[in-house]
Amino acid sequence: MNVMLFLQILLFISTGLLCHGAGDSARPPNLLLFLADDMTFTDLGCYGNPDVRTPHLDRLASEGIRFTRFYSSAPTCSPLRQSLFTGLYPVRNGAHPNHSRVYDGIKSIPHHLRPLGYRVGIVGKRHEAPASAFPFEMLGGTHGDSGKSPDGEDLPLDKAREFMARDSSQPWCLFVTSNQPHTPWNRGDPSVYPPSELTMPPYLVDTPVQRQELSKYYAEITYMDGQVGQVLSHLKELDVEDNTLILWLSEQGSQFPFCKWTCYDTGIHAAAILRWPQRVKSGRTSDALISYVDIVPTFVDLAGGDTSSLGFDGKSFVSVLNDKTQRHNDTVFAVNTTRGIYSGSEAYGIRAATDGRWLYIRNLHPSQQFQNVITHRNNVFISWKNASSNFASQQVARYLRRPAEELYELKTDPWCLRNIAGKASTGDIQKKLSASLDAWMKQQGDQGDATERAAKGRQPQVKPWSKKGPGYSVSH
Repeated sequence: MNVMLFLQILLFISTGLLCHGAGDSARPPNLLLFLADDMTFTDLGCYGNPDVRTPHLDRLASEGIRFTRFYSSAPTCSPLRQSLFTGLYPVRNGAHPNHSRVYDGIKSIPHHLRPLGYRVGIVGKRHEAPASAFPFEMLGGTHGDSGKSPDGEDLPLDKAREFMARDSSQPWCLFVTSNQPHTPWNRGDPSVYPPSELTMPPYLVDTPVQRQELSKYYAEITYMDGQVGQVLSHLKELDVEDNTLILWLSEQGSQFPFCKWTCYDTGIHAAAILRWPQRVKSGRTSDALISYVDIVPTFVDLAGGDTSSLGFDGKSFVSVLNDKTQRHNDTVFAVNTTRGIYSGSEAYGIRAATDGRWLYIRNLHPSQQFQNVITHRNNVFISWKNASSNFASQQVARYLRRPAEELYELKTDPWCLRNIAGKASTGDIQKKLSASLDAWMKQQGDQGDATERAAKGRQPQVKPWSKKGPGYSVSH
């Protein structure tokens, strides 16, 4: 063999081993999850939005994996977060209505990671209960952002930086939970988004009010993107970015109709971007079907724990990160209830199942009118009602009154505008997803109407997340 070629091969092998060693050190990785608040998955640049500016997230996607089939377990904040933190779907952990609490004895990610040597902290919004079930180290922040606080006070990222830097010998897991772009849309610079120049997403009715609100919403997304940039800067400054896995999630959909509080794709489909330098190939796109309940098992797996006996509903997707497979779940599920939410229906339960191509929705109370804060006092929805187009009338009617079953082909109808439930050509698909949903509800202990009627009993009389700053935290 040519001596020069031999030396080049040796150099290549040694370099590869060095790179592998840097990412596969004896010390487990730091784990950082950044959670946005009320953001539709299509509303950032790397997911195809032609208007919204998200340079930090776009760069993060170019440096890691962008997931195309990542789903939340509920389209409202409290059930979603408690499901995410426990690895259990909402009905099974007890927190299926909004502003709810899990059952006594339910464990969350701090319980699983601390025995593995991790510090586990959270900064920003809290929306879970009781505090004893979620013993994070609370680093500060507020539940909600009224706009009265100085810029950034609702998410004190300086405290997050202190947490990262505190002890270089110990791995950490940090949740950064922003209040943006949840309403009120009071952050960022709307002048960057002139309403008349915006591209209207096909599921929204094009009215002047809708355009004005879309401008403010996009401005707040860009503001949140700046928070992501600040977190990335902290990782770089502290020289920990190479051994830190960061997962960014969009949470459930925005507070426009057909998003939050619904199980349409714009309600439960999430944007998800993951970067892990030297361990995850950059610039990848994954079509693996993943649920929020899979996140805690994945983090425990990465931390060196055994998830087989922990009773999670989800499962680790480390094999997807390692590019050993492009498949994960066959079907994932979501649950929503309007009982107990602000201006919600007396009972309007929704369950959904998707295989990533087809979305099946079951409305448990189709004879009732769907109600929430949008239908009662939302300027956007009022402008839809006052619009004169047929499309506006159809969308208003579809939002308020729904059939018992809905089925959508997401590839050809990503905005869920054409319900094809009951069609002979898709009867087998509907039957299969309906049966999967039945089996899942049985496994979850979900009794449908009876579970919905009991929803208010799952809401605590005193809401601990209403407390600001470190006062939420419990002993740890």
